[in-house]
Formats: sequence, C-alpha cells, structure tokens
Amino acid sequence: MQPYSHLSLGPGGFHRLAYTEWGSSDNPHLVVCMHGLTRNGRDFDFLAGRLAASCRVLCPDAAGRGRSDWLPAPEQYAYPQYLADAAALIARATAPHTAAPETVRLDWVGTSMGGLIGLMLAAATGSPLRRLVLNDVGPQLPAAALNRLGTYVGRDPGFDTLAGFEAHLRAVHAPFGPLTAAQWQHLARHGHRVDRGRYRPAYDPAIGHAFAQPMREDVDLWALWQRVQIPVLVLRGAESDLLTSGTLARMQAEKPDLQVAEFDRVGHAPVLMDAAQTGVVEEFIRD
Repeated sequence: MQPYSHLSLGPGGFHRLAYTEWGSSDNPHLVVCMHGLTRNGRDFDFLAGRLAASCRVLCPDAAGRGRSDWLPAPEQYAYPQYLADAAALIARATAPHTAAPETVRLDWVGTSMGGLIGLMLAAATGSPLRRLVLNDVGPQLPAAALNRLGTYVGRDPGFDTLAGFEAHLRAVHAPFGPLTAAQWQHLARHGHRVDRGRYRPAYDPAIGHAFAQPMREDVDLWALWQRVQIPVLVLRGAESDLLTSGTLARMQAEKPDLQVAEFDRVGHAPVLMDAAQTGVVEEFIRD
C-alpha cells in the first residue's frame, strides 16, 4: 500500500485529493473503491489487500474527508464535484495505458455515497466502467434514512482520547453490524483527526450542509438506474434502512441479471472487512 495524491478542480479552485494504492502500478485491471458519506479510503484496507494480488486498487478520500483538502464553501460538497474528482482520478490512473486503452478494465466499488458516485458514472455516456458494486445503496433513497444520517453527519464532536472517539463510532455506526475490536480500532485509527488536543471525525463538518434541512421526499434516481448497462453486484445489510427490500426488488425486476448478496445482522452498511463480505466482491471483480 502506498499513499498518493492528485489535483482536481472545482468552483473554488484546485484542491488536492489523497488516495491509497494497492497492487502493481502497471496492472491494467483497476478497481476504485469509494467510501461512504463520513468515511475515508482506509475503510477498504481489508478488501484492497485481498484484491491487490490481481488488481491495482485505488482507495480515494473524497474532498473534505481523510487526508484530502477541505473545500472552501459548504455548498461545493455535492455530486457534481465528486464526479469531477472521480474523473480526475480515473484520468490519472489510466494515463499509463493510453497507448492501449482497450487493455484497461475499470471496476468501481462504492459504499453508500461512493455507490451513488459509481451509479452516476456508470449511467454517463461513454462511461469507462466495466463493473459496478453498489454497497447498500440504490436508485431510491428514503427520506427517513437520510434524515437519520443527518442526525450526525457534519457534527464535530471532540473526545479526550482515541478510545473515547472509538466509543462514539461504535454508537453512531452500530448498523455496521458485529465488528471485532480490531476492526473498530482500525476505523477509529484512520477515521479521526486531532484538533486543539481533541479527537474529532476526519472530515470537514461542512459536509453536512446538504442535511441542514430535513428531507421531506425520497430521492429518486431510477432514470439513472435504467441507463446502467454493465454488470452490477448489490450488497445489502438485511436490516438496512437506506436500501430497502422494496427498492432492491424493483432493481432486480428492471435488471434481471443483477447479482445480490445480503448479510444478516447488518444495517447500513456492510463494512467489507470480513471474509464473507470481501469474498463476494472479490469473486465478482475477478470474474
């Protein structure tokens, strides 16, 4: 694993985006793993470690998260910017293969927000994506689930110790399911920043701008789903409130070749840290 960064451009100017890279840099099989709303690329260490033997894996920190720059204005934390940042990363990653672009295989694994970015990329004209993994997210986002996320996203709690911060993560992210102590420690170790001697979430509190007002209607992205023509694997926590069983059923009805894996005792979202979860993704990506 190696840490890198690249520049991207937005309304506020240039900003630097961090990512970790796994596997051989000249491998034409690329897998981009994009995290959820408040998380960062180190969430995928376990999955990337499994894929690295056969793929080049890039795990970016979205703008305002992890080691990436914070944006100058809260309203810039939106999908047009995330898509522009993703395009910049894809351009950087595929540059060594411009002489033989037909050799590049580009797959996308996205959790929650990262899955929506992947969905939008896959639906775009001329998309370079070959395969898409949607981790506990789909083309209909229930307002109730989004409002639940809004109860903590963008908050900036501070803790005297890393153990205190870890306890906070365990409470906020209880829907992740039954994780081991080592897994929670990993999330805390890579998911915090130290500010004025306090342990705080490793994100810009301004990412919560979109949740300032309660959602009154579901978000409808079905038109995008209908444009996706590549193979898709959907992962779902059996107790998820963001990807409901009804949404999943409609996704399957509209795309009969859809592959699905559900995980018991998990809500939003599977963290892709244990062998059962990573194995399903690994099999789909390597197919």
